[in-house]
Amino acid sequence: MRDITRRAALTIAAGTVTASTVSTAATAAAAAADAPAPRRPAASGANPVLRTALVTQVTPRNNWRVTAVAIHYAVPIDIRGGVIPPSAFQVTADLGGQSAARTVTRVYPNTVARTDDLRNAGRPGRYLIIELDPDDANARASGTDPLPLHRAYTVRQLADVRTPGGDLVLAAGPLAIRNDDVNTPVVDDFTAGSFTDSTGFELAFRLYQPEGFVRSPGAATRYPLVVTLHGGGEVADNNMTQLTANRVAVTFAKPERQRRHPAFVLAPQIPLPRPMDGPDGTDWTDPKVRAALVELIDAFTTQRPVDADRLYLVGLSSGARGIFNLLPGRPHTFAAALATAGWGDPSTMDGITHIPIWADHSIDDPVVPYREGRFGKPGTWTLMNALESAGAQVTRGEWANDLPKAEFEARSRALLNRARRARSHVLFTSYTPGTTPVSPHFAWAQTYENDVVIDWLFDQSR
Repeated sequence: MRDITRRAALTIAAGTVTASTVSTAATAAAAAADAPAPRRPAASGANPVLRTALVTQVTPRNNWRVTAVAIHYAVPIDIRGGVIPPSAFQVTADLGGQSAARTVTRVYPNTVARTDDLRNAGRPGRYLIIELDPDDANARASGTDPLPLHRAYTVRQLADVRTPGGDLVLAAGPLAIRNDDVNTPVVDDFTAGSFTDSTGFELAFRLYQPEGFVRSPGAATRYPLVVTLHGGGEVADNNMTQLTANRVAVTFAKPERQRRHPAFVLAPQIPLPRPMDGPDGTDWTDPKVRAALVELIDAFTTQRPVDADRLYLVGLSSGARGIFNLLPGRPHTFAAALATAGWGDPSTMDGITHIPIWADHSIDDPVVPYREGRFGKPGTWTLMNALESAGAQVTRGEWANDLPKAEFEARSRALLNRARRARSHVLFTSYTPGTTPVSPHFAWAQTYENDVVIDWLFDQSR
């Protein structure tokens, strides 16, 4: 059964924000229904399947992937310390008219419908987790739009599951099951809505609301707001791929990040047909889009308990272009910005020298060249030079973009310490040619997983 979200759908129309509701009774009932029962499976191995869900994950580099199948059984599964071999189950994906097997890597029981990263994963419970290799060629959950994943996966049990003592726990049989649901942790915690501005132009958005606000909407606590601007590849009408194509928004809503930095996360999506009226033919610079975005942010900050001194802009590729276009027109709105692989107008940089910015870019980026940028607007290297010429002190560093997380963060921490000693609030990280995996343009894979950068962002206030 798909977990019941604690957030109902939120809709913003014509500048009006409608409060979400929380069904605590339904959530409690679902939790009680899924709690392990004391009784053990029948000796015959009979155990009815109630629901089957795909478990998906938004990854830093491989986008949205199907990483597991969670089968919900009527009776708790207890293998009494045993191990279920991956060969006991066969999983097949039927996508785009093609049927192909997925690689099963681990199988274990669990009390919840999600994967367990521990080496000895799982514990007795009503869910059987079948982990799948995320690098399978058919592991993707979306192309330009989300793939039709409901009932797209078939699971067959090929061998009996027994305890180390030989007791039958799950009996193999000729019947196959298909998935009923698709669960995407963190993404499922974003509500979906839309905003229509004063001209009638509409922007879809997804919104994450912090736990403290959901529990006590009337409390006096005010929260930061992170506005994430997606790249050009996520321009669409699905109100989904701005979350699932990369982790620019999802990483700010994951539980461990929210425990450290509780915040609203607002992820608008530019609609089709692709607006191309901007001064350099890009998306967030389109006058209609920019005006609607500004109205959406203003409406949201007045209708939710947002700390107006802690509004943050985060964007990649054309989203970073949007940052460099928006900041000069709203120089006193945002406390800080993270801009990856962007470009912009150097002549406007003199108006934003006071705004804390951490920018990064791969030196060998072929899509948005590091120096030349796109559409006649220079890249990040040139923009940082313009900021420096206008009076901002820019602290620069260069390292490989494929370093392990700990080493990557150590380099970031050293750069930040150098900036603090110099009283610099503009930082620029360049990635050595040949070190950005998948594509040199995808410089952002480690940006939003970098705790040093994110801590720096939330430390800034207007």
